[in-house]
Parts: sequence; structure tokens; C-alpha cells
Amino acid sequence: MEHKNTALEVLKKLLNDEIKSRLKKNLVKGKSLMEMLENAIKRYQAKILTAAEVIDELIHLSKKIVNMDCEAKHLGLTDFEYAFYTAVSNNDSAKELMTQDKLRELAVALIETIRQNASLYWTLKESVKVKLKITVKRILRKFGYPLDLQLLDTETVLKRAELIANELTISYRNIEVL
Repeated sequence: MEHKNTALEVLKKLLNDEIKSRLKKNLVKGKSLMEMLENAIKRYQAKILTAAEVIDELIHLSKKIVNMDCEAKHLGLTDFEYAFYTAVSNNDSAKELMTQDKLRELAVALIETIRQNASLYWTLKESVKVKLKITVKRILRKFGYPLDLQLLDTETVLKRAELIANELTISYRNIEVL
């Protein structure tokens, strides 16, 4: 390839845009993918990798993105459910204590709770946030999620919930307008 630097920049831009769209849906996986992209670019800029090697790494990263989409379909989860699945299955002790099916059920229960509790202005009302936080903790306990991880993962789930609730409330607003 004659213009490796141009190809690298185009590939970097495409992946960056793809990862940013994934961040809106899946915070945990999106951050991981973004770190991988930034790490590869930093190593290239530090002259640790050649243009051809970094292009190869970016192609490998794009395959991971495709595999992520396939994993969600394989598990039979929607994008929102998969986002919660990755949030709760991101810990080794959770994977050890809970089966994949149990983590899947937990993700579905969490998204249903978010859907039921999402109101138009829920992110502005502290009382609704507190109620949702308590509900999320109860669901995590109900499914036997490890106690040592509940605090950290409650925050991750709530961040994820805010993104999803915003999308859900936008959908509700569009329905109201119609």
C-alpha cells in the first residue's frame, strides 16, 4: 500500500466513530474498545509500531467490534440488555459465582426495571434516582450478585441506566408529539 499513513488515518477515524456510537449503547465495552484504539495509536506515535503493524491492530480491533455484535445476538439480547450484561459480567468474581444464563436474566431484569421507572425528567429528580438505585441493589441481591461488587456495579448500572433512560424518554417524547 503506497499511502499507509492515509489509510491509517481513515481507519482510525472510522473506528473512532464506530466506537463512539458503541459508547452510547454499551459503556463498558465502548470504554474497553476506545482504550485499545488509543493504546495502538500511542504505540504508533511512539514509533513502537510501524504503520503496517498498527493498521493490522486496528483491523483486529474492528473484528472485535463485529464479535461484540455477534455475542449479543448469540445471547439473544437487545443492545440495551447486552449493555447491562457486560456491566454485570465484567467482574471475574461475578462470573465465578453466577452462570452466564443467570447474568443474562439479571441484565433483562435490570432493563425492565429501567423501562418501568424511566420518566421524562427522572435524571433531574434526585428522589427518583435514589429509588432506582435502591431497586437496582435489590435486583443484584435477588440474583445473588457478589456483595463486594454491588456498590461499584450499582454505579456502573446507574450510569448505563441514565443513557438508556435518556433514549427511552426521547422515544416517549416523540410518541407524545405524534
